[in-house]
Amino acid sequence: MGDVFQLLFTKYEIFLLVLTRVSGIFIISPFFSSQNVPNTIKIGFSFILSILISLSFDINYATEEITFVAAIAKELIIGLIIGFISYMFFTIFYIMGQLIDMKIGFGMVNVMDPQHRVQVPLMGNFYYILAFLILFTINGHHIIINAVVDSFNFIPIGKFTFEEEIAYFLINILSNTFVTGFKLAMPVIAVIFLIDVLLGILARTIPQMNVFVVGMPFKILIGLLIVSVSIPIFYSITTGIFNENIDEIYYFLKSFIKG
Repeated sequence: MGDVFQLLFTKYEIFLLVLTRVSGIFIISPFFSSQNVPNTIKIGFSFILSILISLSFDINYATEEITFVAAIAKELIIGLIIGFISYMFFTIFYIMGQLIDMKIGFGMVNVMDPQHRVQVPLMGNFYYILAFLILFTINGHHIIINAVVDSFNFIPIGKFTFEEEIAYFLINILSNTFVTGFKLAMPVIAVIFLIDVLLGILARTIPQMNVFVVGMPFKILIGLLIVSVSIPIFYSITTGIFNENIDEIYYFLKSFIKG
């Protein structure tokens, strides 16, 4: 307990810098930014984790009034970047679900996401919840916390400089997110495209058939069938994408060390 009071009263600059980085991660990271989690719990967990990190690492940083403000900004940027990278994991499944919804006829159907209080695509929300539960089974939240702690090994306090390469790195992650989401939705998109071609042929050969009335429920049925068949392999897909996401976090930590 004495070490904690010494940290808070004699090394408060170090503690504030650590708290800033940890808070930046929790602002965006999907596991910890949910609005269902009370702010008091978020603040308390960030506070406790920052104390543990500050006591576990030998952090020495000489601060001045101007440089301390700059250091706060740097630590916040590091936290936000790590949180952004981890959030892109779930964005993949929102994109995947949105594309599937558009093809099977659910494009106008949205549901309320209680975590973020916004309208989200129906299938996107389904895949988001499924991926969220899978990550809890593999302790994905522990892995992210471990990455937060490791960030102080790879990028010590005050040893980070935001450069152009980091912007390109983040843009590349964002573009890969869209590409991966499109790839995951491709089986449904391809099958529905073939069904549309088949219905077009039927409309030409049998003009009396109301293709719209027949096609809409048929595409929904086939789309949901493909989704249900793909669920058994969704676990391995999710864990594989998450591992790549964590690799991107550590790539950022290892590649942009300055000082």
